[in-house]
Amino acid sequence: MAATTFLLELGVEELPPQAIDTLSDALAEGLRRGLADADIAHDEVRAYATPRRLAVQVHNLADKQPDREVEKRGPALAAAFKEGQPTKAAEGFARSCGVSVDELIHLETPKGTWLGYREQQPGEATTALLPGIVDNAVAALPVPKNMRWGASRIEFSRPVHWLVMLYGGDVVAAELLGLTAGRTTRGHRFHAPAAIELAHADDYLAALEDAWVLADRAQRRERIREQVLAEAEVQEATAVIDEALLTEVSGLVEWPVALTGSFDERFLEVPPECLISSMKANQKYFHLLDDAGRLKPMFITIANIDSRDPQQVIAGNEKVIRPRLADAAFFFDTDRRRPLASRIPELASVLFQQQLGTLADKSHRSAAVAAFIAGQVDGDVGHARRAAELAKCDLVTEMVLEFPELQGIMGRYYAIHDGEPDEVAQALEEQYLPRFATDAIPATRTGQALALADRLDTLTGIFGIGARPTGTKDPFALRRAAIGVLNILVKGELDLDLRELLELAAAQHQELPYAEGLVDEVLGYMLDRFRAWAQDEGIEAEVYLAVRARPVTRPLDFARRLHAVHAFAGREEAAALAAANKRVANILAKQESDVGREVLTDRLQECAEQALHAAVTTQRERVMPLFAAGRYQEALDVLASLREPVDAFFDEVMVMADDPTIRANRLALLAALQALFLEVADISLLRQ
Repeated sequence: MAATTFLLELGVEELPPQAIDTLSDALAEGLRRGLADADIAHDEVRAYATPRRLAVQVHNLADKQPDREVEKRGPALAAAFKEGQPTKAAEGFARSCGVSVDELIHLETPKGTWLGYREQQPGEATTALLPGIVDNAVAALPVPKNMRWGASRIEFSRPVHWLVMLYGGDVVAAELLGLTAGRTTRGHRFHAPAAIELAHADDYLAALEDAWVLADRAQRRERIREQVLAEAEVQEATAVIDEALLTEVSGLVEWPVALTGSFDERFLEVPPECLISSMKANQKYFHLLDDAGRLKPMFITIANIDSRDPQQVIAGNEKVIRPRLADAAFFFDTDRRRPLASRIPELASVLFQQQLGTLADKSHRSAAVAAFIAGQVDGDVGHARRAAELAKCDLVTEMVLEFPELQGIMGRYYAIHDGEPDEVAQALEEQYLPRFATDAIPATRTGQALALADRLDTLTGIFGIGARPTGTKDPFALRRAAIGVLNILVKGELDLDLRELLELAAAQHQELPYAEGLVDEVLGYMLDRFRAWAQDEGIEAEVYLAVRARPVTRPLDFARRLHAVHAFAGREEAAALAAANKRVANILAKQESDVGREVLTDRLQECAEQALHAAVTTQRERVMPLFAAGRYQEALDVLASLREPVDAFFDEVMVMADDPTIRANRLALLAALQALFLEVADISLLRQ
C-alpha cells in the first residue's frame, strides 16, 4: 500500500486563547481514534494551532484499509439439506452471498456444523473514509461555547472561513461546517493577507512560516520565551516567565515579537503583587526583576506584528498600562483608609454556603479551632484567634474584588499597615498554603493553626450537609483541603489527633443534617488521601494498606509508620515475616472464641516454640520503648530478627494440637507475635 501525508486545517476567526491547546489536542486525538477504528495505518499525528487555525498532519497515512477475509455463517447443515438436496434456506443464503450452493463451505463449531462462506473484502480507499472521520472528530471537539454566523445554522466556537484537506498533493473531496475542502490557506492577517495555495500536505509548516505564521505551538512558545529572555538581558534584568501566561500569550499571536516598555516609578509604592497581577491579567505582560529580586518599572509585551516603528507599539502599550496601574494604586490607597478589622461586620453579608452561613460564621468557627490548635502546638492562642477573625476581611476590599488571586496577600499588607502583630499578618497569607500537594506549608504556628482550622471547618461543614465529593466532582476542593491538612501536620511535625480536631470543628457548626457518623466519615476520607500522599513519596500501595489497617488517627504518626514499613519492606526478612503474619492472621481468624496472649511456659513442649516464646519476650522488652517514642523503623529492624524462630516454629510445631490446653497456649504465642507487629502495621498485607 502507498502512503503519504494528510493535512487538515480549519481556518477560523480568533479562538479563545485558553481553548486553543485543548481544541488542537482533541482534534488530533479524534483523527487518531477515527483512523484506528477504520484500521488505516499511519505514523506520527501532529497537532498545530494558532489563534486563526486548527490543523493536523498525519504522516505516512496508508492509501487504503487492508484487505480482509470476511466469514458469513448460514443455516445449520441439518437444516440446509433434506435427502441430499439443498433447502430454500441454503439456496437463499447462497444467493445472499452471490454464489451457488456448491461454492459454500462447512463451518465446524462447538455447537455443530453450519453452511458458510468466506470472501476477500478489499479495503476501502482512505480518501473515501476521511470525510466521515474528520466530520466525527470535529463534531466531538470540546467547544466551550458554540456560535452561529451570518444566515447559517452551522455552529462552531468561532466563524470558520476556510477548509484545507489534502492527501499528499490531492484535495480530499469533502464538505464540513458549510465549507468545501480545498488547498487554499492564509498567512498572517497583516503581513501576508493573500491566499496561499498548498501544492502538497508536506509544505504546510514552511509555507506558513514564509507567510509570517508559526503554526507549531511548541515552537511558538519557545520563540516567545527566547525573545523575552533576550529582551530582559538587554535591560540587565531577570524576566519572570509564568508558564500559564506563556501558554496564553502564545495563543494570542501567530508571529510573536517581544518589545520592552516602562511605567512610572511612582507605581512601585504599590505592592508588587498588585502591579504584577494587573500586568498579567489585563495586558498579558511579563514583568522584570532587578538583581535584588525587586520589581523593575518595566514590562515585556508580545506583539503579533513586526512593526516598522516598534516604538509606536511600545508607546501604545505604555499608554494602556498606565491607567491600569493607576487603578491598582487607587485601590491600594482606598483600602488602607480603613483598618482591616473594620471590615469584619461586612463578612456577615457575604455568603460562604447556603446551609453553612456567611463568612462571618466561618470566621467565628475557625477562630475557636485555630485557638485550640495554637494551644496544642505552643503557638500564641491570641494571635491565632485574631488571625481567624481577620482572615477573610480582605475578600471585601477593592483590590481583592478586582484581583481575586491576591486574597491573603493583600490581607498581609493591610494588617501590617494597621499595626497588627507580624505573625498575625503573615498568617493571613499563609492560610491558603499549601495550594497544591508539593507547595510550601505555613512557616508560622499561627499560620499553621489558621490554615488547619479553615480547612477542617470546610471539610466537616460540606460533608455535614451531604455535599460529599464524587469521583468526578469536587466543587469545594475537599481533596485538596484534606491533603493540605495532612501536609501541614506531617511536614510541620504537629503531632495532633485528627479525630480530636474533627470533633472540635464539627461541634462549631450549629446544625448539620448529616451530623451522625460525620467525624468517622471525614476522618476515613482524609486518611484515604494518604494513599496519594504515599505515592508521591515513592511508597508502595501495599505499605499504605498495611498502615491504614491500624487505627491510627495522628497523621504525623501515620507518616512515620509509612516510612518505617516502606524501609522494612525492602529487607530480606520482610517477605517471610509478612507470609508468617498472614498465616497467623488466618489461623487466629478461624478461632470461634477470642485468643488470649498469656503464654504459660510450662506448656511449651517443643524446642521451637520455647525458642519463639523467648525471642518474642526478649524483643518485646526492646521494642515497646521504641514504639512509645514513635521510632518504628528501629523497632521493625529489631523484630526482623524473629524470622528464624518464626520459620522454625512453623516447620516443627503443630499449632492445632489435640490437647486443647497446648493448642490454646500455642495460639496465645502466635497472638503475642502478631501483636508486636500490629503495634506498627498489619505487615501480612505486604508483598510476599
